[in-house]
Amino acid sequence: MDKEKVIDLAKLARIDIDDKEAESLSHEFDVILNYVGEIKNTKVLPLISDSQGKTLGNIMREDVKPHESGIYTKKVLEQAPMNEGYYIKVKKIL
Repeated sequence: MDKEKVIDLAKLARIDIDDKEAESLSHEFDVILNYVGEIKNTKVLPLISDSQGKTLGNIMREDVKPHESGIYTKKVLEQAPMNEGYYIKVKKIL
């Protein structure tokens, strides 16, 4: 990537860079893009499966109540500037 393209890219990203930085970045972009090309051409191994030939998946736990329902509601409502019942009241935006 040449210096002019780096400067154009910086303008699109609204980043101020000088000519020295653009020259340095032009060389760095070439290295980065070559590395991305290498990764793109890398062979990917198939998914790991268990001994029965099934593909392994996520192990999920059952949901449990972490605490009693409504235990923090009163404290939160006390700290809100305005509330109505069990709701925090906010200014209308539209």
